[in-house]
Amino acid sequence: MKVSQTQYSVYILTNYSKTVLYIGVTNNSEQRLVEHYLEKENPLSNAFTSLYNVIYLIYYEDYDYVNDAIAREKEIKKWRREKKDKLINTTNPQREFLNKELIGEWPPKEMGHRKSN
Repeated sequence: MKVSQTQYSVYILTNYSKTVLYIGVTNNSEQRLVEHYLEKENPLSNAFTSLYNVIYLIYYEDYDYVNDAIAREKEIKKWRREKKDKLINTTNPQREFLNKELIGEWPPKEMGHRKSN
């Protein structure tokens, strides 16, 4: 069996006041956070994360295989808010923003673009 070299993440973002949740999946967490930030900074963006200022990472899970990550994302999206809150509390009960922990600086100074493989 071939082991995947890419790691996939299911992540949950929120807004500054922690009232909105967004669940997504990515193979490049750092870059995806920057992209969400750029969407927010674009006045023409109609993206959900832009409209609701949802750019703060509060939870993530890593997977070796994209199918596992996508299945988990779909599972979490079906949950009620209470169950999502309990999941977040398992690793981040204080609801601290994890952007800086993941990227090293927030907001990001260098606004790169997604690199194609």
